[in-house]
Amino acid sequence: MGKPKSPRRVADNEALAVGTQIRGSAQKLNLVAGLIRGRKAEDARNILTFSKKAMAADVMKVLESAIANAENNHNLDVDALVVAEASVGKSISMKRWSPRARGRSARIVKPFSRVRIVVREQQEA
Repeated sequence: MGKPKSPRRVADNEALAVGTQIRGSAQKLNLVAGLIRGRKAEDARNILTFSKKAMAADVMKVLESAIANAENNHNLDVDALVVAEASVGKSISMKRWSPRARGRSARIVKPFSRVRIVVREQQEA
């Protein structure tokens, strides 16, 4: 019979995608996520395509995944999608050491972040 189906975490007219383990700080990732919040999905895709920020490529992958989830899993109209939410959070941090002068060492922190994108089907008004 299998395990019971878990309830959806978003509404019926929404689809989500989460990118975990994105290499870079949450602060830099949030700058890119802020560019697409509240925009139409097609506009957000264009903004990320031509953005100079390096994090835009990772956010683009998650946005494409959210759009694909909306189309394939939830049968939503791709042309009517809007980025309802683009939230960013911290993930793990790799700690490394670098040798310094006089036998000391310095800590290097290599942060990872996660981004959660929710797209919503907007009815034409």
